[in-house]
Amino acid sequence: MEPMTDRTLPRRDLPRPPHAGDVGSVGSPMPGRTAGLRPRVVPRVAAAVVAVLALWGVWATWDTFVGSGRGQHADQLALEGAATGQGVLWELAEPVLGVVSNSFVGLGLAVAVVLALARGRWWLAAQVAILVAGANLTTQLLKHVVLDRPALLDIARADINTLPSGHTTVAASVAAGLLIAVPRRWRPLVALAGAAYTAATGVSTLIGQWHRPSDVVAAILVVLAWSAGVCALSSPSSLDEPRTGAEPGSSGVAGLLLLGAVVCGALGLGALGSVRGYGWGLPIGGDLTAYMGGALGVVAVTLGSFALMLLVRQSTARP
Repeated sequence: MEPMTDRTLPRRDLPRPPHAGDVGSVGSPMPGRTAGLRPRVVPRVAAAVVAVLALWGVWATWDTFVGSGRGQHADQLALEGAATGQGVLWELAEPVLGVVSNSFVGLGLAVAVVLALARGRWWLAAQVAILVAGANLTTQLLKHVVLDRPALLDIARADINTLPSGHTTVAASVAAGLLIAVPRRWRPLVALAGAAYTAATGVSTLIGQWHRPSDVVAAILVVLAWSAGVCALSSPSSLDEPRTGAEPGSSGVAGLLLLGAVVCGALGLGALGSVRGYGWGLPIGGDLTAYMGGALGVVAVTLGSFALMLLVRQSTARP
């Protein structure tokens, strides 16, 4: 009887190492390099905490600037102060606000979803849709159903609630959807562009006297809550491919955004303190001081929120 040799042994195919261009198994939209990987627990928990804190921030903004007479007074002064120099500034602000529409939401959502689907990320596309739809629906429910505006000031239409801002929610949610959908190396750039566009939209609503500063701040926090929330629900479809090279400069961009938030926030709080009778005592009118402080506050919250969105997305997307 012939002895068993390597040639006569039954052939057993060994698993082939995954290649960058491979795709997953049948029915799996994942690239082969991410197949079998799972999201990490700690970043997802941190994302959930950010979402809860952002929701608390929405309530705290309403309670401070709508639910109290002093807050309504400061907010109303900012609204009245926007009349100063409005003619020139409105020429810049009107085109920014003119972009925001239902068509804009649809186009922005379509671009983000197509980006996710082009990468074979089906759940990621669903996350983007949930983010944009959920944020805008939440804003409308809060404004028209959940929250009210007690008439604490002796002014016309004092009981009509305008918090959160719908225009700002649209701009911020589309920018956040793109931030979540694009590949890892593009997210720092998208975070910068999204923060700039959202801040421009929010400040433009102040210039046009469409909204008070608290309305804009609440809208940005609504989008932050939904962005962090969908990141907390990450699946393998949301993960980035493992990298062997250097990481993109996410921490540097996030640090830059946070630094800008701190500077603008400090200046805004100083202006607010002056309006409320304690603080720097700036030698200009109270309404203009409140307007400047409100605009700085909007920019600060925008920069800080997009820094958190970037950090949350990058951490939850790392396998």
